[in-house]
Amino acid sequence: MKKSVLLTGALALGLTASAAHADPQAEVLHWWTSGGEAASVKVLMDEFAANGGTWTDMPVAGGGGDAAMTALRARVLSGNAPTAVQLKGPSIQEWYEEGAIGNIDDVAKAENWDALLPAAIADHMKCDGAYCAAPVNVHRIDWIWGNSKVLADAGIEPPTTWDEFNAAAEKLKGMGITPLAHGGQAWQDATVFEAVAVGLGGPEFYRKAFVELDMDTLKSDQMKAVFDQMRTMRGYVDDNFSGRDWNLATAMVINGEAAFQIMGDWAKGEFINAGKVPGKDFTCTSPSGGAYLYNVDSFAFFNVDGEDNVAGQKLLAKLVMGGNFQKVFNLNKGSVPARLDVSMDEFEFCGRQSNADLNTAIDQGFLLPSYAHGMALRGAQAGAITDVVTAHFNSDMSSEEAVEALAQAVANSL
Repeated sequence: MKKSVLLTGALALGLTASAAHADPQAEVLHWWTSGGEAASVKVLMDEFAANGGTWTDMPVAGGGGDAAMTALRARVLSGNAPTAVQLKGPSIQEWYEEGAIGNIDDVAKAENWDALLPAAIADHMKCDGAYCAAPVNVHRIDWIWGNSKVLADAGIEPPTTWDEFNAAAEKLKGMGITPLAHGGQAWQDATVFEAVAVGLGGPEFYRKAFVELDMDTLKSDQMKAVFDQMRTMRGYVDDNFSGRDWNLATAMVINGEAAFQIMGDWAKGEFINAGKVPGKDFTCTSPSGGAYLYNVDSFAFFNVDGEDNVAGQKLLAKLVMGGNFQKVFNLNKGSVPARLDVSMDEFEFCGRQSNADLNTAIDQGFLLPSYAHGMALRGAQAGAITDVVTAHFNSDMSSEEAVEALAQAVANSL
């Protein structure tokens, strides 16, 4: 790479003179390993290379990111942190409090991120008021995906409430069709649980329970009703659900082996990667009555040595929040841009619906962080809730016992 090209790119980023002469390097740890996800991260890799950077990929399989976080901790403890890490929610601040995360506020201010992002999402990206991470997208969690042909053959409209879902599932079950494709992993159980909770209880119930950890709400009759619905859902999955990865559950819906999946909109990337057309071959509805559960993928920038690594961080931060990348990446990934000014003209039916719902939720105050995907709570509290959810889903535990266990688990985690 010619020095003049590097210098031009570096000055555009506002780098120091010394960093400008460094070839931008980025070792990037992430868990985007499925088909749709791998295609999405390649967009960033290619754009980074086109801007003079050298990308070292460090993918760690596992949809929930647990394995990636184990790998990250080992790297940080060894004094060899990656340049950038797929990280999100309160875990960003937790790593910052351990002294591991740096600062990209100069890039954020130069690019005017505060004006481009929803305030709630911008807050996730800041450490002590300064940007320390860059958002890639906004995923909606509370989607019900459906196979259009299976539903049409059964005479079923895509459900928008849990009562409608139950009626559809009972009809499908009576026809010998698996209603719900599900993977029996803790984070997938939690994904279904929070979608049920916000759909049955509403936005304020969800906020009190899973953001504020209000004990009266956790112990409430409404929470019992949520566990009652989860017990009902357990009857709609096939016998082989235990341990199934999320993308294999998505494939069941794609192939017509099951009617529905409850999953974030990264599942849409799998449908599209399989050549399916949103709104035609598959349906996308939400049971949440105007609420919007979000998960934001982001890159956090760890403290690293070397001008090349610092230059890589600044280049990566700028590209991640660039309008072109936000559009192209999310067209591949199935999510919507974190930037509010990106045109949705090229997005498909479900993407446009998600973006419209996002803006409505912002206006109504119904934009809610997903607890199941690490946006609402720190790890100890989120883990305590999910442990109870999974124990209930995989046993004969009553709803009353689950509510009591939930309240106790949260109290013990504080």
